[in-house]
Amino acid sequence: MVVFRLIRESYLFAVQSLMANKLQTTLSLLGITIGIFSVITVFTLIDSLEYKIKSSINSLGDEIIYVQKWPWIFGDFPWWKYYQRPEPSLSDVKVLKKKVKGLNSVVFISGVNRSIQYDKQRIESVTIVGGSYEYDEVFGFEIAEGRYFSANEAAAGKSVVIVGSDISEALFKQSNAIGKKIKIFGRKLLVVGVFKKEGESMFSQSHDNRVLVPINFARNVINLRSGRVNPAIAVIPVKGMSKDLLKDNIRSVLRADHRLKPAQDDDFSLNEASTISNGFDGIFQSIGLAGWFIGGLSLLVGGFGIANIMFVTVRERTSQIGIQKAIGAKSFFILFQFLFESVFLSLFGGFVGILIVSIGVFVSRVIFDFELVMSFSNILLGIMVSLIIGLAAGLIPAFMASKMSPVEAMRSV
Repeated sequence: MVVFRLIRESYLFAVQSLMANKLQTTLSLLGITIGIFSVITVFTLIDSLEYKIKSSINSLGDEIIYVQKWPWIFGDFPWWKYYQRPEPSLSDVKVLKKKVKGLNSVVFISGVNRSIQYDKQRIESVTIVGGSYEYDEVFGFEIAEGRYFSANEAAAGKSVVIVGSDISEALFKQSNAIGKKIKIFGRKLLVVGVFKKEGESMFSQSHDNRVLVPINFARNVINLRSGRVNPAIAVIPVKGMSKDLLKDNIRSVLRADHRLKPAQDDDFSLNEASTISNGFDGIFQSIGLAGWFIGGLSLLVGGFGIANIMFVTVRERTSQIGIQKAIGAKSFFILFQFLFESVFLSLFGGFVGILIVSIGVFVSRVIFDFELVMSFSNILLGIMVSLIIGLAAGLIPAFMASKMSPVEAMRSV
């Protein structure tokens, strides 16, 4: 009962402080509001960006190992070291299938931008992906209309194509795309399937704006050994096989096939999605530290403002403190009364900051159609920071109030 009484009286005193000195209190709490707003805004933006980036990274395939010429490296790296490397080839795929243990699926892919045309409709700079027959086993997608390539079509390099939903909509409008022929590389290809709509991806892995052709068709119209077509080999391990062990197997087989001496570096790179994810983690941490620094300055100012309010409050209520002690109030009661009051004042400022961020999140979704994620953990973080600032700012004034002599305090009336 004593605790509830303390909380109730402290809350009422905090409201009285807000009403009695509106301008002074508002200016003092503004620092807390701006600080909490800054910290929560930064972490909300980080969470939203991280969610989008990691969702896009997942589209690369968490279990997929990519054999490529260039490594996925953040920052500066010795590009000249990798420039002389050969591009991955179809012969590498054959060697991997034959000699590497622990492979579930392996696919050769390449991509190039070209225009595509149907009748009078033309789309420029469309990503044309050439993939071997196992493409559907490695990269997850669904076919909305039609079908996937047959094994015979893939092996013979038939002039067949699967188009993205956006491509189908732009070329064929509302009509059925299956069975129609589109022109790519100056040749006519039969549309046998349409990818199900996936939505946008930050790493351009969505099939919505892509078309897929058999790699044995692509090799007849583009040079697969050219770095301009971004050739790569994508590998998935069998269930229960660790990626690290599979990478070791791939490395030893390719090094032997490429006849590399023990002292020589690899002439290929083994990349995976976690490399990108780990690189972004460091960037997010730096942004988070910057957010804490910016918000911390405002929180520091706000903390001093609340401490100032509490010192003034103690001085104004000195006689009241004396009367409370004279009728039997314990020192801890006075201490916690002022501490709770300081915490309530800080929480007022914090809640206003959280409210402003919530309004901003709502506006971004409804008006600007930009998805922001304000997680419960960020809201809890704002409340906890406000609580700590309130405790820190009110500790010394509350301690001074609790140590006052009742006789001396009552003489100040």
